[in-house]
Formats: sequence, C-alpha cells, structure tokens
Amino acid sequence: MDFYKQPKFNDQITGQSGMTFFEAFKSEVCPPSLSGAKTSANTTRQLTGGKEVEAAFPEALKGPVLRRVQFQTTSRLDNMVDTLFQEFKNDFYPGEEVTVAGDGGERVHGLVRDKTSVGPRILPDGTPCPPMSRYLVSLKGGKSEIYVKDEDVARDRGVFTKAMLRSFIKRTTIREAWNGAPWLVKHDYAAKYHIDTRIPPHLRYDTKREERRQLQAQKRQSQSQDLSSNGHNGVDSGPVRLPELKPAPKSHKGKQNLAIHDGKPPMGEQKAVTKEPTPPPPPPPPKYPIEDLDLPPQPSLPPRPALQFMCKDPPYDGHVDDWRTEKIEMSSVGPLLETWDTLNVYCEVFKLDSFTFDDYVEAMLVASEQVPVQLFDEIHCSVLKVLVDSEKDGGKVRITLPEIEEEEDSDEEEDEEEDDEGSREATPEPDPKPTGRATRSSLAKLEAERLAAAAKEEELQAELETRHRAEELLVDYSWIDHLRRRDFANGGWEMMVVGLLHQLSKDPRKEEQCEELLLQLVPPDVAPSVESVRQAYAELDFNYRVKVLQIICMLTMETKTVRGYMEECSETMTKYRKDKIEWQRRRKQATEELRQLNEQRKMMLPDNVPQTPPENGVKEEEDTKMADPDETLPENGDDNHESDEDGKSRKKRRRTQSDKQAKREEEKERKEREIEKVQKATPKPPTQSKQFLKILKEIQKKEELIKECEEEVAVIDNDLREADCPRTRVLGKDRFWNRYYWFERNGMPYGGLPTSSTASANYANGCIWVQGPDDLEREGYIDLPQELEDEYKSKFDMTVKERKSREEGETSVLTARQWGYISEPDKVDSLIKWLDTRGNRETKLRKELLNFREKIIANMEHRKAYLSPPDDREKKEGENAKRTSSRIREKTPEPPSYRCLRWENTMALEELGHLHSEAPPPPPPPRSRKPAKKREAAAATAEATPERATKTRRR
Repeated sequence: MDFYKQPKFNDQITGQSGMTFFEAFKSEVCPPSLSGAKTSANTTRQLTGGKEVEAAFPEALKGPVLRRVQFQTTSRLDNMVDTLFQEFKNDFYPGEEVTVAGDGGERVHGLVRDKTSVGPRILPDGTPCPPMSRYLVSLKGGKSEIYVKDEDVARDRGVFTKAMLRSFIKRTTIREAWNGAPWLVKHDYAAKYHIDTRIPPHLRYDTKREERRQLQAQKRQSQSQDLSSNGHNGVDSGPVRLPELKPAPKSHKGKQNLAIHDGKPPMGEQKAVTKEPTPPPPPPPPKYPIEDLDLPPQPSLPPRPALQFMCKDPPYDGHVDDWRTEKIEMSSVGPLLETWDTLNVYCEVFKLDSFTFDDYVEAMLVASEQVPVQLFDEIHCSVLKVLVDSEKDGGKVRITLPEIEEEEDSDEEEDEEEDDEGSREATPEPDPKPTGRATRSSLAKLEAERLAAAAKEEELQAELETRHRAEELLVDYSWIDHLRRRDFANGGWEMMVVGLLHQLSKDPRKEEQCEELLLQLVPPDVAPSVESVRQAYAELDFNYRVKVLQIICMLTMETKTVRGYMEECSETMTKYRKDKIEWQRRRKQATEELRQLNEQRKMMLPDNVPQTPPENGVKEEEDTKMADPDETLPENGDDNHESDEDGKSRKKRRRTQSDKQAKREEEKERKEREIEKVQKATPKPPTQSKQFLKILKEIQKKEELIKECEEEVAVIDNDLREADCPRTRVLGKDRFWNRYYWFERNGMPYGGLPTSSTASANYANGCIWVQGPDDLEREGYIDLPQELEDEYKSKFDMTVKERKSREEGETSVLTARQWGYISEPDKVDSLIKWLDTRGNRETKLRKELLNFREKIIANMEHRKAYLSPPDDREKKEGENAKRTSSRIREKTPEPPSYRCLRWENTMALEELGHLHSEAPPPPPPPRSRKPAKKREAAAATAEATPERATKTRRR
C-alpha cells in the first residue's frame, strides 16, 4: 500500500508527474462537467488533470474535433494529432473567441457568429481557386458586426495547441487493442455533441478478421498456382528454380518482327505461358451453429415423427384413435398438464402420493356417483386444505380474496323497504283522475308502454334463466368456516368449491370464467342444495373439471406454504451445489495423486515384475493328469449271460491296463525329478518390494475414492434435478420454435415417488410433449410480412409456412394452445436424427434429448407395459357373458375396473392417520395408569418391529 503513496506516478492526459497513484487516478478519471458552460480563469486554476484539459480546450472546437476523430484508423496518436492540428489551425467555428486584423493593422477581439464556406473551384480562365471561408464576427462590446476572410482571423496564443489537442483526444476517446481498430468517442461526449456511435461494418473486428483470412487464402492459392504453372504441371519433380533474368538483345528487333510475320514465335518465347487472372477465393463457409431457419431445406430428409393428440379437435383433418379423445378439447390439454405437474412436483406439500398422468386423466374422466374415485376426491380436498388453515392451526386464510358485501346490501334493502312502507302508510292514495276522451295518440301511447313493460319483463326473465343461483345457495353457508373444520364428506368439498368460485367472481379479471363454471354447478333451473351441487359436480364435463382445478392450483402458488417449500428447496439446492463442488474437488485431487502414484509405479516396475515360471512342467503335469480313454469307458454289466471267452478277454484287457498304468507312473516320477532339478538350477524371481506393494494399495484406494466421488456427484445431480421445483424447464425448441417438454426432467423422481401406491408403474408421464410457438414467435418468424416472405422464397424456393408443413408432416402444432406428444421409443431416435446440429436451437434440443434418452425410452416402455397389462378379468367376464343371460347380468352388475382405482393416498394415511376426504378420527380416550395385557403385548411387538422408513423422494 505504501508503494501507491509514493510520488512516482504521472497523469497520462496532462503529462504532469510527481503524483501518487490516487492523485493521478483522480486526475485522469474524474468525470468532467458536461454542462458546456464557460469557466473563468480562477475556476481553471482550481481544476487539475483531465478537468483542466476539459475546461481549457475551446468549447466551440470540441464537437467538430470529436466528429473528425470518430472512426479514424490512424494507429499512432501523434500522427493523428499532427493531421488534426493542421486541419483546424486556420478553421474557426461559431461561438469561438478570435482576433480580427483591421485595415490599419490593429487587432480587435471578437466572437464568431456565423461561418460561410466555399469549396475549391476553377475560374473561367482555368485558374484553380482554393477553398475559402468567410466569418461574421461580432466585435468586442457588441457594437458592430463585420464580415472577414479566413486570413484575417486568428486565435490567441496558447488557446489551441498540439499538447491540448492530444490530451483532449486521450480523455474523450477510446481504442481497442487490435491492429486497425478505430478511434471511438466515449458515449457521454457522443451523446452531448450528437455524434453517431454506430460502427460501420468495414471497421468491425469480425470484418477485419474475415478480410485477413480471405487475403491469406488468396495468397496460398496464388502461390499454389505459381508453382503449378512453373513448367512442372503440378508434379513434384525436385526443387523449383526461378527463371534467369537476362537483358534483351538490341539487334534482334528485325528477327522478332520476321518471326511474328511468319506466324511463329521466336525461340526464346516458346516456353512463355500466358498467366490467367487469379479467380477470387470462394466465400468462407458460415460458422455454425447459425439461425435454424437460415439453413437450406433438405428434401431427402424424412419429416418429423408423427405426433399424437389427446383431444377430439386436433389441428389436422384426421381421426385420433384414443378413447380419451371423446370428451377432451384441445384447449384443456395445456391446463391438464399444468395441474398434473403442479400436483406431482408439490406432492409433499399437498400430502399426496404421486400418480401417473394416465391415471390422472382417467380419474378426471370416470369419476361419478357410480364410480367414486379416491384420487379425484383427494386431489380437490388436499388442494383446498392449503388455502385455509385448520381450526387447530389458527384457521388463517392464506390467499387474497375479493370482499363480498352481500349482508350490508341486504340490510340496506330491508331498511329501504321499511321506509317505503312507512311512506306508503303516511301518504294517502291520490284520487283517481277523471278519464278523458280516448284519442288515437293516447291509445298508441298506452300500447307502447304496455309493450315496453312486457319486453322488460321478458329480458328480466331471460336474465334470471341464464344466471346461476350461487348467492341463494350460499346465504347461510360460509365455505371458509367449513373448510377450517375440514367438512369434506357428503358434498362438503363441492360446496367449498362453489363458495370459492362465487367469491372469486367478484374479481373482474376472473368474473367471466367463474360465472361460466357456477352456471354449470348451480344452474338456474335446479333448486340449489348440497345434494344438487354434489350431483352436478359428479356429472360435470371433463373440460370444466380441468378449469376448476386449474383455478385452485393457481391459488395455492400464492400461499406461504408453497413459497416456503420453494425456499426450502432453493436452500437445499444450494447445499447440494456446495457438496458437489467439494466432491469434485476431492475427485480432482485424487486424480492428480493417482497420476503421481502411477508414475512411481512405472519407475519401480522393472525391478518388481515377477518372471513367468517354465511352462513345460505345467503342461507335462496337465498331460499326466489327463485320463486315458480306456479308463473312462464304463464297465458293461448289463449282460448276465457272458461266455468264457468274453471273461478271458476281459482279464487280458485288465492285465494290459495295469502294465500301462505302471509304466505311466514311472514316467511321471521321472519327469517330476527333472522338473525339480530345473527349478533348483533356475534362480528365484525377485520378490516385490514392500514399497511397491504399498504403492499398489494406494493406487487401489485412490481408484475407489474416484469411483465414490463420481457416484456421489451423480447422486447430487439427481437430487438437484428433483429439488428444482420453481419452474418447469423445457428441453428446447426446434427450427419452427416448437417447445419440447419432458416433465420428468425436473421437480420429481423419474418414476414418481418410490413409496407411492402405484410406484410399480415405474413412470410418471412417459411422453415427450410438443407445444406450438407462441404468438410473438409465430408472427415474427413464421407468419412473415409479405416482403420478408418473398425474400425467403427467392432464397429457398418456399415460404416458411410451406417449409413447416413439408418438414413436420401432417401432425403439426400451430399455436401455443395446441399440444401433441410422442410416446413411442423408436420415434425418439427418429426425432434426434431429424434435428439439424447446425442450428442454434436444435443443437441445444438434441443435446438435451441425448442426455435423457435412456430415461425417456425406459419410461415410454414402462408406460406401454402399464397401459396394456394382461387382464384375466376381462376374459372371465367374456366367458361368463356367454353362459349368463342378460337379465341376470343386469341384476348383478360388476363394477368396472379402472387403473386409477388402484391408487391410494398412503402419504396422508401415514402422516395424518386418515384420508383428506375423511373426517379426522376422534382423539383417543385418556390412558389408564395400569395398562392392560393386550397393550403391553402391543407395545412389545412395536418395540420388536423395526421402525418404518420415512417417505422421501430424495436419495
């Protein structure tokens, strides 16, 4: 720090030396006063460094000088200062103080008011006339103004010097550190003096670099052409010699003319080759990746794999073969995916077991009075619980709701009615007026009044018919109080939904949507009651169910419970990242130590390599152990009627066999003695040193540590992916701005919670979902203006729309409200091949697809197996249908079997002791002092049973 306080620094702008570092820095960098006001001499003395330069330089010259400096490419500052000084030395500008030479030789101070410049011209007699300027100067005191020529005007000494110009340029301009970089005026000065800061294309670094590349390529090409045309025809026949240069003889002029006249070239010119002009080098190839739609179409490439649609109104003329499409509209697919993703990502907040997307769709479709679905009820009840706390937790409302002023309005109406009755009693009825003679005008007036009253009554009746009856239903019902008490059973949660929608309808932004839903739940032609609402919700259309659930799920995102969970996940991710960095550091350190140990092992390896023992003895021992074929033959004892000859032959075979065995044993002993002699004569291999064995053990430990670090990093990466819950991350976009989603990518385990009741499905969504481009992207990149569309068509012989329909096939999504999906594993590979790695967007999308390819394909296969399992019950039902009459079958119908009925909310049962849709059990009675024998046995059993593992999605 003391070094910076020493007076060894200087101001590079003014050249002043003997300053500390901080004084020099303040002198150079202190921001100038851009007010443009003139400063007095006393003020100038107080300024130092760059501010002094700023104040001393003529204000009228600042703008012209900076305009002249802008985009200059002179490398040396001194050269540019010399040029500018010569240019501005005899040039003056309005507002500048000058000295004017009078007729008598006296000099008068004045101020330039106006300037008129005339360029160079040629007089009629041909004499060139240099450029000339005339100035309107206001003399000191403002008494008179005169016109003078440029040779009669001068500045005071010291007002404009090279040193000032150099310091001013260094203070107000910058220049990048590459050869040929232009001088650029700083933004503050450019804005003040209205100087254009847009760098011309030919002065940019990229253009200069590309020009150098082309020049180098041109030089290489010209050199190669010179070598090929130097009499060698491009064949490498040795070193190439330059032609000898000799002066032309003076006395051969006639011979040359004669040779030309004869039509034959002279001898010395027969080898001359006319050099063709060097063709320009081809333009350099573009640096990939680039904008995807700037890439040329590939007609040979097959279109994108066909998409599937889960709706009855797909964006193309075709039939969608899916049983779920009969009731689902395209406008409901997006909210359906949104609600499923929210419920599964925040399942720990809602205390819900995770469930597959197919079970969720099925539950939303089939739930009714005849088919009660636990998944359907548990979803609504668990989401409603997050909005309002229970009574034992304080009963606080966790969302912001619009106020309802129904009670005050009703009281005011009652008061008004009482006042009206009192006024009626106090005011006597007026006497009837005598009826006059009826005329045509009076009759027409009465008829018009009658028709107007009838029309008004019809309008009122029509309005009542199209208006729901939620207010009448909720007169004596407080949905918040019932939600605090968790009264979900017997139509309770359906009534809470109606109360919530009715209160939300007071918000103008949600009024239209809530009114539409209330008209379905509390229709005007049905008397409102709890039973009617429960029945209406059981028969509610699928698309309305999705809208209701979307509204409630969006409200939960405002609660502190969900936001606290997000913050907790964020903190957990921070901890995971720190752990990951630590494991990566340990892995890097272990890798470096392993490298050093391997180098030590290589150095010690020649002295510690064990010599291979002679293989002859081993082979001979193996040969001696091989069984003789005669010994392996089984004895035939099946024939009991043997002749004597057979017996004699068998005895002879046995004797011969024993002799052979004796000789074999003798041979074996002889070879063993020879092997022992060879081993005694051969020196023993050197034993491995303890240091070498220690290094081998250390290498093994380091390899195990590196493997452990890699496994831990992989686990932490998976934990980070599961904890990333604030937003749904997109895989990427293709060339036509379609978005691709794989919902298992973040916020949830790949196969759902491992402790879920349907965890055997081994997948969560199992599809790649494709969403069309949003409005801004479609209007800016696909639906182009006519001139841009014509330009694109002239370049590629097709418009962007035509290219989209050709390269995507029939199944194409057009807007962000349209969704398609891919569920076949082979289509994933086809999609990866369809993507072009030269495009910006598709390069990233392809990378993400390759990263998750194995998991995506595995989940698709699990989904396919889960949706089409072998169902023996259907076969039995088919067999029983042949033997049973329809009348008996109608009396005892079997309940339909749906996959969603297998789901059970085990998380709520474990943490709460009951389902969300059920009332909590009453508290247990107080325990007696002396426990019964059964309780003692139960306690002993509980102690002997191991504690059940806690439910978690994390590893």
